[in-house]
Amino acid sequence: MNITRVGVDIAKSVFHVHAVDAHEQLQWQCKLKRGQWLDALCRRLSPGAEIGMEACASAHHWGGELQRRGYRVKLIAAQFVKPYVKSNKNDRVDAEAICEAMGRPGMRFVSVKTVAQQDTQASHRIREELVSQRTAKANQIRGLVGEYGIVAPVGIQRLRQALPQWLEDAANGLTSEFRVLLTGLAEDLRYLDNRIQALDENIAQQVKEDPVAQRLLKLRGVGPLTASALAGALGDGWSGQAFCDNPVKPLSSIQPSLI
Repeated sequence: MNITRVGVDIAKSVFHVHAVDAHEQLQWQCKLKRGQWLDALCRRLSPGAEIGMEACASAHHWGGELQRRGYRVKLIAAQFVKPYVKSNKNDRVDAEAICEAMGRPGMRFVSVKTVAQQDTQASHRIREELVSQRTAKANQIRGLVGEYGIVAPVGIQRLRQALPQWLEDAANGLTSEFRVLLTGLAEDLRYLDNRIQALDENIAQQVKEDPVAQRLLKLRGVGPLTASALAGALGDGWSGQAFCDNPVKPLSSIQPSLI
C-alpha cells in the first residue's frame, strides 16, 4: 500500500481517515478511536507521507505528534476545506475534503505551532478575556453609581482613584448597603488588575527569552505585547506565507521597516 496523502478529521473521541496514493486512488478509509489512531497511522504510513487536518482545536497538538514521527503535516483553515465537501457534511466526508484540498496547487496552509507558541497565544487569549472582563466591570460600576447621582470619570485609572473617595465620602448619597456592594466591585476590579499585571510580567519575561520577539522589538512602535503576540502567531516567519496569511495593520504614523 503506497499511501502518499492522508486527510484526517479530528474530534474528541473518533477520528476519520481518508488516504490516497500517488494516482489519487483511495487506499484506506476508516474511523479510529482517539487512543489508537496514531499507532494505526504509523503501521500503514511510511515517514514522509503528507497528513492534513483542519486548523481547529487540538490540531497543533496532533500536528506536533505527527511531525515527531517523521510525517509532513499540513493544516488547512476550515474555510479552504469547505469548497471540497461533496455531499452532506459528516466526519467521513470532511476527511475526504481535507485530503482533496491539501493536494490542490496554491492551497494555503497554517504552520504547526510549537508548544512555546501555544503557551504564548494562551497567555494573550487569557489576557484579552481579562481585559474584556475588567472593562465590563468598570462600566458596571459607572452605571451603578450613576443611579445615585455620581458621575464616574472617564478612564480606568481615574475610576480606580475615585472608588476609595466615593466609599469614604459620607455625604455623597450612597447607602450603607450599596457601599458594601461597591466595596466588592472594587475588590473585583483589583483582582482583575492583578491578574492582568501578572500576565504582562510573564509575557515580558517570555519576550526576553525569545529571539524572534527581540528582533520585533527593534521595530518602531512595537512593544513587548505586540512583539509577543506576533511571535506567538507567526513563529520564526521563515515560511514567508505566514505573514501574508496573518496581515498586521500598522499604525498610520509608523513607517514599515524590515526585520
